[in-house]
Amino acid sequence: MNMRLIFGSVLFVALLLFAAGCTQPAAQTAATPAPTAIPTTLSQTTVPPVTTTVVNSQTPGPTQTLQAIWGVDVQVNSNGEAINPQIIATFQGGKGLNVIPLIEVIVTRSDGTVESARMTQPLFIGKTVSLTGTYKSGASAEAWGTKDRAEVWVTTPQGDRIKTFDAYVPFRSYN
Repeated sequence: MNMRLIFGSVLFVALLLFAAGCTQPAAQTAATPAPTAIPTTLSQTTVPPVTTTVVNSQTPGPTQTLQAIWGVDVQVNSNGEAINPQIIATFQGGKGLNVIPLIEVIVTRSDGTVESARMTQPLFIGKTVSLTGTYKSGASAEAWGTKDRAEVWVTTPQGDRIKTFDAYVPFRSYN
């Protein structure tokens, strides 16, 4: 009796599969239209080259915030050493840890020299980049105008560049 039930159910399932395969409509191929040639004429106009000068300002500008789902935190400090002054940018994490492809740090020193460094994937908490800074501090820094400016530019997954940090980085901080 058991064998009849098993054989009957297998036969029933086979008939259902056969019927389902036979009742599907045949696949129809879509006809592709023939391409038509459109004659085009190119005008022979010349565009004069535009010359632009980029002025690296020493004055920090406005910053933007990333969307909450891409938020990252980058801390920028000076090491405070007179022998080898460095401006160190440290990645501190955030929700954008796995989706932010690039973080660029740009340092404009007081003498007008611009240096940049990049943090790329894989990002991790504690990842750092170090750039050379100037070493005059206190009243002499104000007198000589030795203020280093640091900018942090974050590239979003959609390719937009957003400035998240732009400030003076003091040579030495006593806080």
